[in-house]
Amino acid sequence: MYRVPYGKTFLEFDLPQGMRGTVVASKSVEPLSDVNGAIAEALANPIGSPPVHELAHPGDRVCIVFTDITRASPDWLLVPPILQELEQAGVRDEDITLLCGIGLHRPSTREEKVAKLGRSIVERYRVIDNEPQNLSALVDLGVVHDIPLSVHKVAYEADLLIATGIVEPHQYAGYSGGCKTVAVGAAGEPLIAYSHGSRFIDDPNTRLGKIEGNPFQEAIAQAGLRAGLGFIINVVLDDEKRVVYVMAGEPIETHRQLVEQARSLYQVPIPHQYDVVIGGAGFPKDANLYQASRAASYLFFAPTPVVRRGGYLIIPARCEEGAGEGVGEQRFLTALRDAPDLQFILDDARKNGYPPGQQRTFVMAKVLEQNKVIIVGSEYPELVAECKMLPVATMDEALAIAQAELGMELDVLVVPHALLTLPIVQA
Repeated sequence: MYRVPYGKTFLEFDLPQGMRGTVVASKSVEPLSDVNGAIAEALANPIGSPPVHELAHPGDRVCIVFTDITRASPDWLLVPPILQELEQAGVRDEDITLLCGIGLHRPSTREEKVAKLGRSIVERYRVIDNEPQNLSALVDLGVVHDIPLSVHKVAYEADLLIATGIVEPHQYAGYSGGCKTVAVGAAGEPLIAYSHGSRFIDDPNTRLGKIEGNPFQEAIAQAGLRAGLGFIINVVLDDEKRVVYVMAGEPIETHRQLVEQARSLYQVPIPHQYDVVIGGAGFPKDANLYQASRAASYLFFAPTPVVRRGGYLIIPARCEEGAGEGVGEQRFLTALRDAPDLQFILDDARKNGYPPGQQRTFVMAKVLEQNKVIIVGSEYPELVAECKMLPVATMDEALAIAQAELGMELDVLVVPHALLTLPIVQA
């Protein structure tokens, strides 16, 4: 019996006769037994930086950029001790702004802000969302790698800019966290458009697990530093979303050290490519098709694709929000649904570019050009079909489709946490 996340629960299944199953998971590391103590220790002894209470002064304007509900960063644990340090430094409540780094996702609801920060913080402090399409709310930071950098004014004008984050495999940045919470989460639409453009996605250095020589990572690092990002606190989580590492301090070096820890946890060897790969996403990533499709593209955009050309990627996902409600998610839906075929998407993107959000259309077109993607258990199967993927109700149906096309004897890789585990095909 195999088990992969599905919404807030799990989907269990057996493989039919002829299918040989292998399960791959991140390395098992003992989670921190005292997370609050570890956070306090990280803040008391930051990497390459004085602690927050020494960086801040009475009268300073402070902005803390935190992740939105689509990210599993435990901001309700990370933000309160930062606020305590600011209070210790004499910073007034009215001089502190908490900025939700939504990027181009939909605005966060009050309930989501409460879930991320805690009710007492939302009631006590100013909490706002990024406004990526509001030019009057943004500051131009110049250009790096042809990317026009920008950031929310509140972040730029702060005397002290702090960010939370989670360090995990990321399709473009190699690993998330570090400057990305500010550089993308609090950025304007042009930055998100260029940094997610076809030139970067086609670049072999823009890959999962790679930060050295990665032009996307270099650009967001520059954006964060130009915005004035002075301090981060980031975590690494295990497959059960438990904190296993936490570090705080100067953004670049703190992120680099956390990436090393994350690599030792997430990157696991596999002997070869597989005929069928089953990837789990789980809540909150499988709440809409835009996010759930990452499970397929992460497995495809590993340093070597995990699934062989012509094979199947099977992703269980409820998609209770449909394609997603944000402007980026709706662009993804429209472009994928309305294109006559995959080649049109690829050719048009490389010739004419695309707005932010639609990069996921280009990414999925690259995946679907070589592999079929089956979405299991979606609450909107017709939408899945319109997006050129195959909707089925059960894992049994999905596996039967794969066997019908590829044959009965198949090698199957099961990756329960496809957005965290990064399988590396051994040469």
